[in-house]
Amino acid sequence: MGRAQARGLGYADLPIAVMPHPFGTLTRDGVRTLAVSLVADIASLACKSTDAVAAGTPAQTECAALVDVGADADDVNALFRAQGWTDGLPVVAPTQKRVQRMLEATTRHPDEIVARLPPGFGAATVQRIAINAVMAGCDPACMPVLIAAVEAVTPPQFNVQTIQTTTNPATVWLIVNGPIAQDLGMNGNLNCLGQTNWANATLGRALHLILLNIGRAVPGELDRATHGQPGKYTFCCAENETETPWEPLHVEKGYRADQSTVTVVGAEGTLNMNTHTKNADEILNVIAATLPRPPSNDYLNGGNPWIVLSPEHAHILHAAGLTKAQVKSRLWEQSKMSVRLLPPIDFARIQSVRGPELGTFTQDTLLPIATTPDNIGILVAGGPGTHSTYVPSLGSTRSVTRVILP
Repeated sequence: MGRAQARGLGYADLPIAVMPHPFGTLTRDGVRTLAVSLVADIASLACKSTDAVAAGTPAQTECAALVDVGADADDVNALFRAQGWTDGLPVVAPTQKRVQRMLEATTRHPDEIVARLPPGFGAATVQRIAINAVMAGCDPACMPVLIAAVEAVTPPQFNVQTIQTTTNPATVWLIVNGPIAQDLGMNGNLNCLGQTNWANATLGRALHLILLNIGRAVPGELDRATHGQPGKYTFCCAENETETPWEPLHVEKGYRADQSTVTVVGAEGTLNMNTHTKNADEILNVIAATLPRPPSNDYLNGGNPWIVLSPEHAHILHAAGLTKAQVKSRLWEQSKMSVRLLPPIDFARIQSVRGPELGTFTQDTLLPIATTPDNIGILVAGGPGTHSTYVPSLGSTRSVTRVILP
C-alpha cells in the first residue's frame, strides 16, 4: 500500500521500510526484535538520497485513454476483466458516445479534478467519474449525485483511506434525499436495501467502481478486507421521506427540504431487528439490547452507528412523543456495554483509544457506542413490516452530507 500510494503521489522510488504483518500475535520480546530491525532499516534508507524523492510530483491527470476493442460485448468484458477494471460483474462499454451523454448531464468541466481518491490517489476527474457511471449502467441524470458522492467521501472525518484499505468489512453506503431521489425513481420503500431498483443499484455500483478504478483499492492489493461484504458491490438507497414522522435526514443536517443531498456512511453491514411490539419503550429496549457487541468497532472507537427505522416503528416512537434527538439519546444511554465482556487485550485497546474521552477504566466502566448521541444516525426507510435494521459503522468514520448541484 505504501508503494502504491507513493506512486500515486509522484514518489515512485520512495524508499520504504517494511514491517511484516501480522504482528499482533508477537510477544513483547518479538516486537522489540522487530523494532530494532526496522530502526536499522529506516536509518539505512534515510541515508540514501534519490532524485525521485526530492522531485516528487503528483501523478499525471491526462484524459482517459481510448482503447480499440470490438463491438461484441463479450470482447469488451473480457478486456475489462483482464485489466482489472471491473467489480466482477459485466459492464456497459464506456464508448465515447455514452460517456459524452453522461457528461452532458453536468455543468462541470470534464477535466476538473473532483478529488484525489485514496489509497492510490488517482485523480477523480469528471470524465473518469462519467466513465465509471457508464460502466455501472447509470442513467445520465445520476451524474450530479455521483459527483457529490465523490466530494462527500474525501473529507478527513469520513476516513475513506481506512475504509478502502482496512481488514474490516467496511464499505460506503449512499443515502439520497430530496427531490432528485424521486426524479431518479429511487427506492426508499419496500426492499430499499435490496435488488431490482435501477437507480439504487447503479448509483451504488458506480461509486464503488470509482473507488476501485480511481482510488485503486484492488482486493488483495490495497483493499485488505479479510472477508469483505456484498455491500462492496452496491449499497445505496433513498429515505422514505413521505413516511417519516420527523424531518428527513437532509433537513436534520441543515439543508432545505427542496434541496437534494447525498450522505455517505462508512458501513460494516446490516442486521435485521424484528419486533412486533407496539410500545415505544419496548422498541427502544430491544434495539438498544441489539447494539452491544464485544468485537464492535463502534464501541472501540466511539463510532457512527446507524438505525434504519421502518415507518411502522418510527410512527410508534413519534406517537409516544419522542423526537429523533430523544430516540438517539435513549439508545445512546441504554446501549452502553460493560467492559467486563472484553478480552484483556481488547480492554487495553479500548482504554488506549477512549481513555482521553472516558478516563481510566475499571471493571465497572460502561462504554457508550458513540462519543455523543448525535453520532447515532437515524434513517426512516423501508415499507410495511415490523423490521428495523442496524448498520454498524467502521467506528473511525463520520458520515458526510453534500448538496447535489447541476
